[in-house]
Amino acid sequence: MRKENSDFLMSFVSESGSFMTNRDFFGCVELEDKACYIIADGLDSDEEAHSAEMIVQTILESFLEKPTLSRRRLTDYIRIAHEWLHYESRRVRLKASILIVVTDYTKMVWASAGNARLYHFRGERLILKSRDHSLAQQMADEGQIAEDKIDTNDERGNLLQYAGMPGKLKPYVSGKIPLADGDVLVMCTSGLWQAVEDAEMIDSVQAANDPVMLADTLEEVMLSKQRMRIDNYTAACIYANKTYQEEPKNRKKWIKRILIILLTVLLVGGAGIFYKVKSAAKKAELAADMLQYEQSADVYVTEQEYGKAVSDYSLGRNNSIKLKDRIHKKLLTDKMAAAQKLVDGEAHLKEGDIVKAKASYTKALELSEPYSIFKRQAIEDRLGQMTAFQKVQDWLREADLKFQNGDSSGAITLYLRARSSATENAYKEALAEITTKLETAEAKKSDVERQVSQLQADKLEAKGDRYNEAADYSGALDAYAAAQEVYQSIDMLERVLAMERKISKLEEKLNPPVPAVDPNAAGAADLTGGMDLPLVTPDEITDNNGSITGDSTNNEAGKGLEESAAKGAASTEPGSGVDAALPKEETVQKSAEEEVQP
Repeated sequence: MRKENSDFLMSFVSESGSFMTNRDFFGCVELEDKACYIIADGLDSDEEAHSAEMIVQTILESFLEKPTLSRRRLTDYIRIAHEWLHYESRRVRLKASILIVVTDYTKMVWASAGNARLYHFRGERLILKSRDHSLAQQMADEGQIAEDKIDTNDERGNLLQYAGMPGKLKPYVSGKIPLADGDVLVMCTSGLWQAVEDAEMIDSVQAANDPVMLADTLEEVMLSKQRMRIDNYTAACIYANKTYQEEPKNRKKWIKRILIILLTVLLVGGAGIFYKVKSAAKKAELAADMLQYEQSADVYVTEQEYGKAVSDYSLGRNNSIKLKDRIHKKLLTDKMAAAQKLVDGEAHLKEGDIVKAKASYTKALELSEPYSIFKRQAIEDRLGQMTAFQKVQDWLREADLKFQNGDSSGAITLYLRARSSATENAYKEALAEITTKLETAEAKKSDVERQVSQLQADKLEAKGDRYNEAADYSGALDAYAAAQEVYQSIDMLERVLAMERKISKLEEKLNPPVPAVDPNAAGAADLTGGMDLPLVTPDEITDNNGSITGDSTNNEAGKGLEESAAKGAASTEPGSGVDAALPKEETVQKSAEEEVQP
């Protein structure tokens, strides 16, 4: 990207390299008489907050309110941004390397904290190279390593100063450095300078005609190294094509200017007064916003929306810093700290770290004591819940151990106990975890029970097979029926049908079907023998013993017929005597005649 005015030309490139997110950030503002260029390299991995962008925007806001080359004020701007990172560090510590260049187009002042670098070229020669705040730089200063080994030393990223660091930041701020026509400034993050050597950078400056070409050349040199991993990289190139020339001091001219200013003051109140009024209006606006932020944060506290309260307290505190209002700064800081501890307590609770959660709530109770807006009874109640929550966590750990050792039943018992206690004590953060673990344990138990039942059914089926082979059909039938019942209970329908088939075959063996008599079948006995049997009159009926009533002649005849029928039946088998060779009808007739004769 390119930006230019009549005096300075600027272009920059910033890419994420091998990563999904670019945590570098570059920003600038060019006014009529001053300009500010800032480059920052985010050193944290927070997915929501962008530390480099935050610090660049904060410093640019301060610069726009009061453009300056003052070393003291630049230090203040950096420290305000540093403190802002501190109070925005809710999940992880936000931190960044930072490099600032401010200029009035005749001279510049630069400041740094970390290992973002400034290279100053004049006449295609490197006349200035900033020093890193790293352990590698310290080792070089002490003579432990050579100066040209800093860029490759393992300690080059081990920083001693950076924005967002614990404690007080001590940035380096240079004196005023004169600029000349044709000067080239290169600001870059470590992602670029650790892959581009000083000699390569000098060659690139010599080959480039403008900042766009220089930025592109530096990027090409870096990418040509074909490293396996490419960090986020940013380079901003600034060409001082024309610098203002300060006019030589002219006493008469300055006296004339002072007289004009005094006359203006006498006539219309003067620019100085107007500036003060404008400054007072700005301060009043900041003060009004500060109080509004405090009031809205107080409301959030009463509603126990502590995260929102922290955000508004932080905004109000930032205004108090700009106003240098120490009283409100301390008040807002203390309220924000109490609310932040409550936010931290809930965060630790969600992570399952009851010890840290309890410590955060205890500290919140202490910090909130001077302020009635905090519902201390609610905080105490929440703190009291920690004991019950700790017991739930203990049960969960014990249940997890049992589950890992294969005791699903024991684990389920403890999970149920933990769920009951979590429900009773409104431990919502643990309920989802308990439910998931309970479902897993119950599924495991059900699977084990199914396997055991299947093994039992398989044994019963095998037992039935053995009985069947030994012709113990009754025992086999009982075993198959028992196996079928178990298979049915575990929904193994295929095995249920297999048992049904085996049971059906056994029942056929135990109860064979009786074949029906076919009167036309070969070998069937013709009991009449083709003769006319005497008719039985209605008076000749059988009595209860099966004997036939009537005269003796008929009785004798009936007896003879029975015997003849029995003999006839016996004679149907082949080779049953002399009558075997006779035709069927003749044999039956002969037997009947013999029986009838007296």
